[in-house]
Amino acid sequence: MSSKGRLFIVGTPIGHLEDITLRALKILKEVEAIACEDTRQTIKLLNAYGLKKRLISYFHPKENQKLPEILALLNQGKDVALVSDAGMPGISDPGFPLIREAINQQIEVIPVPGPSAVIAALAASGLPTHRFVFLGFPPVKKGSLKNFLSELREEKGTMVFFLPARRLKDFLPLAAEVLGERRAVVARELTKVHEEFIRGNLAELPGQLKEEQLRGECTILIEGKPK
Repeated sequence: MSSKGRLFIVGTPIGHLEDITLRALKILKEVEAIACEDTRQTIKLLNAYGLKKRLISYFHPKENQKLPEILALLNQGKDVALVSDAGMPGISDPGFPLIREAINQQIEVIPVPGPSAVIAALAASGLPTHRFVFLGFPPVKKGSLKNFLSELREEKGTMVFFLPARRLKDFLPLAAEVLGERRAVVARELTKVHEEFIRGNLAELPGQLKEEQLRGECTILIEGKPK
């Protein structure tokens, strides 16, 4: 039996706090410490369920500065949970360097599945789900974004992106220009009070968006190359 602790990769709610799993709550209660992206966000979750834990701020781009502290706990036989602000850690969120180094040091890494904006948006989008590709946050600069989208012209699966809502007015018209006539969905405020799915084609969607919809984070889905 290993004398080292275990690293739990714990999925947390993407909006609605009741989406936390019973197993996740049990793990968060039992571990020695929680490595989290933003302590202010994680404390809200812990307070909602009456949990008090040592929190270690673990955020990009300063992840490597916290690695020694977290790995020391694990090597001392202490269990640690890794969480992000929302969803599964490591998926366009901090976590990969810690997970990789824990594996390199033969520390057991255990996923505790939970909510995912990618899967939630895909399941309710109405676009094909048998094949999809997650592309995270696309480039910001127009030239880089155009090249990025150009490389996706032949992609047959539904494409899923994360995007700050304020960038929709720039992203959608350029996607329409590069990819052509495609069905698309903007998923906003998933699992929250004002959750909504805005559906249409790439050329139409910008005209459907209201000013108040250009806030927060969105999940964008674009259908793959039509047969």
